[in-house]
Amino acid sequence: MRTEIIRTKIAEIQESLELIRENLPDSFENFAPLGLLKDGMYKRIEFCIQNVFDICAIINTDLRFGIPRSDDDIHGILLRNGVIDDEMMAKLKGMKGFRNIIVHRYAGIDDRLSYEFLSERLVDFEEFIGTITDFMNRKSNF
Repeated sequence: MRTEIIRTKIAEIQESLELIRENLPDSFENFAPLGLLKDGMYKRIEFCIQNVFDICAIINTDLRFGIPRSDDDIHGILLRNGVIDDEMMAKLKGMKGFRNIIVHRYAGIDDRLSYEFLSERLVDFEEFIGTITDFMNRKSNF
């Protein structure tokens, strides 16, 4: 398995989460007018989500779990093979939904919803990292 690539992606997620935390204000009122800084946080969280999906795809491919047709298929395959649980599957769906809003700007980006995601859901990324690290440790010397 491409553990070095997975480690690098995990480090990139952690770095981005730290940057977001360092720059995320303690209230929505202070977040809303941030302009370019806010856009930077959006790009960093998009980057985190993409790295999460990349890690899932690498594990699925390298362990030959199955041939997916979409990210959702990959997550389902990982669930069936014991890499993630139902709770993590739901969190991955939430990440994908938020990523789609940012990337495609569906109905514009709702700053209040985004602030809530950034304030409350960063822990999901840490839980994902823990889940993947635990899985890798069970499979080999990660």
